[in-house]
Amino acid sequence: MKVVVLAGGVGGAKLADGIARTLPSEDVTIIVNTGDDFEHLGLTICPDLDTVMYRLAGVANDETGWGRAGESWRTIGEVAALGGPDWFKLGDLDLATHLTRTHLLGEGESLTAVTHHLCQKLGIQVSVLPMSNQPAPTKIQSGETLYDFQTWFVQEKWQPPVTQVVLPEDVRATRSVIRAFETADLVLIAPSNPFVSIDPILNVYPITALLEDLPKAVIAVSPIVGGQAVKGPAAKMMQELGLPHTSRTVAEYYGERIDGFVYDVQDAGSCDDLGVETCCLNTMMHNQADRLRLAQEILAFARDMLEH
Repeated sequence: MKVVVLAGGVGGAKLADGIARTLPSEDVTIIVNTGDDFEHLGLTICPDLDTVMYRLAGVANDETGWGRAGESWRTIGEVAALGGPDWFKLGDLDLATHLTRTHLLGEGESLTAVTHHLCQKLGIQVSVLPMSNQPAPTKIQSGETLYDFQTWFVQEKWQPPVTQVVLPEDVRATRSVIRAFETADLVLIAPSNPFVSIDPILNVYPITALLEDLPKAVIAVSPIVGGQAVKGPAAKMMQELGLPHTSRTVAEYYGERIDGFVYDVQDAGSCDDLGVETCCLNTMMHNQADRLRLAQEILAFARDMLEH
């Protein structure tokens, strides 16, 4: 079974890791949100790509879910001492990724090629693809103010209320991304924020059309558990956008784009009459054993759907 995982953020990286450890590497492609990429201190920073890569490579910081384990902060501390911007914390090990990426992009390599290079050096066997080689910056409208995503998310600590998520036009998928959808038996939408992690991917042409036409099954996993986001601003955003912050809302938001929906046991019974196949599981991923268990249970649900 060839599986494509659409991922962004910590929850997406965790499920991607579980899938990568469960299936043969040649059967797994992880397509990652790049809507929160930005230029900072002269470097190209790709937070979601890095979170996914570090988790797959086994070097992620388990306490935060992002960044590197065993990180130090001497460089960014010195940046602050010299009067430079230190609101976006770049660790010393993490900086090596950004320096290498920026150098290779400057040499004319595509983001897809650079990501492949970094994955090879990190010992990652599965295919990790940016959603596009084009810059595709997500912006956040809050009343009269239009924020760059990282300004809103990190500098403002995602506190300004969200009026609208603004996605760019005319962003195109790479041939590698299109080929992954064309050969997929299953697409998993990871438990990532639907508005700022998954929508930017679905906004890339022609991904939504491919999602509707090609895979035999599309299954989404809810990032909302017991009315709260496991991590990040999803529940807060739902409330500000006038939506109930429930798993059911996530399923209804994806609508006809999905064939199956996985949600947490804390919300048991709340999604039984959605009109798509549902599976109620313990979706919390505290450690590698949890990630493996959940991946195996979701794949069992998917196989049952595909057989019927």
